Amino acid sequence: MKIKLVKASELKSEILKKLYYENALSCAELSVLFGKSLPIIMKAINELIDEGFVVEVGYAPSSGGRRPLNYAVKADAMYIMAIAMDQLSTRIAIVDLCNRPVAEVEMVELLLNNNAVALEKLIEYINAYILRNGIDKARILGIGIGMPGFVSAADGINYSYLDANGQSLNEYIFKATGLPTYVANDSSVIALAEQKFGVAKSQEEVMVINLGWGIGLGMIIKGEVFRGYDGFAGEFSHIPLFEDGALCICGKQGCLEAEASMLVVVEKAKEGIKQGRLSTLQSVIDDPLKLMGDAIFEVAATGDPFVIELLSDAGYKIGKALAILIHIMNPKTIVLSGRGAKGGKIMMAPIQLALNKYCIPRLAANIEILISELGFDGEIIGAAVLVMENFDQEKLIINTKRIQMNI
Repeated sequence: MKIKLVKASELKSEILKKLYYENALSCAELSVLFGKSLPIIMKAINELIDEGFVVEVGYAPSSGGRRPLNYAVKADAMYIMAIAMDQLSTRIAIVDLCNRPVAEVEMVELLLNNNAVALEKLIEYINAYILRNGIDKARILGIGIGMPGFVSAADGINYSYLDANGQSLNEYIFKATGLPTYVANDSSVIALAEQKFGVAKSQEEVMVINLGWGIGLGMIIKGEVFRGYDGFAGEFSHIPLFEDGALCICGKQGCLEAEASMLVVVEKAKEGIKQGRLSTLQSVIDDPLKLMGDAIFEVAATGDPFVIELLSDAGYKIGKALAILIHIMNPKTIVLSGRGAKGGKIMMAPIQLALNKYCIPRLAANIEILISELGFDGEIIGAAVLVMENFDQEKLIINTKRIQMNI
């Protein structure tokens, strides 16, 4: 068990974060995790119980002797607003401290590309959602937002979308909503979700592939999200793989995204059907892009040969790109996550075929490729994690006062 040394002044907030990630722990387990004596841990736990953040949840299994009490976060002590954005739409949720939605998750159409009012619309949707669901802002810890583009989480700036005239989005949205706000690239946010609550839980070296309208990459290195020098690491979509490939939205030719993203799969499906390919997608060919994207996975599950062919082709190209990633990073685990994780089982075989062809066997021998169990919910969960990652003793004190005022 990895020991995390923390200052005494930070112990309570760190315990709360650990209980959020681990569901339930005993004082003895917390003592080992933080390298603190049992009396110090018990004092902090009792204070968190008195403040309304922690509850007893029964006894742990006995390992001989007296069974220890387990403690967990009080789910409804505070809430988190979690927002998952892609290029076409945005999902908005408010979740409790067990990541369970306390109001219906809302999806709104919000085009990001060449949309000068996208940021103002986002703020409008945020405030309206809170008001409509009757949730007191004083009970919301903050807003976490996963978004596509070149996002500097440190500066709070998205250099691709949601222009705030050079201001930090964190500060801009905070001023407009009154809630602490944290933004990060969607793929990094999904990687956080997979590491904290998904199939890569507690792993130190993980590459998380975000299969969405683009193809993103979130990297966990030495147990931390790796964002690179400027914060833009993980632009997996723009690995140039094809010499004479299609033109990418980045302006370059032959990028992975232009050949294998969900956007490309949908466009190829439409073109193929128009040229006479048989598919049950025929009935949705004129539907909006997002609806047809969803339909592709439903149709694939029924064994539609044309759709399986398209997903297999995309999987093989993604596998070729993964071979490059494996040669550079030599990860322990690769997770297929995001919207496209629904097609993971179909893509797995062609991905492995490409790895067999392009990857040095010694480097690929011990790599485990997993399909996300969080899937499309990963970005919402990761956005909530983003808020908790920024939770500290100062915010604990502020929110303790809020809880006491509401009692």
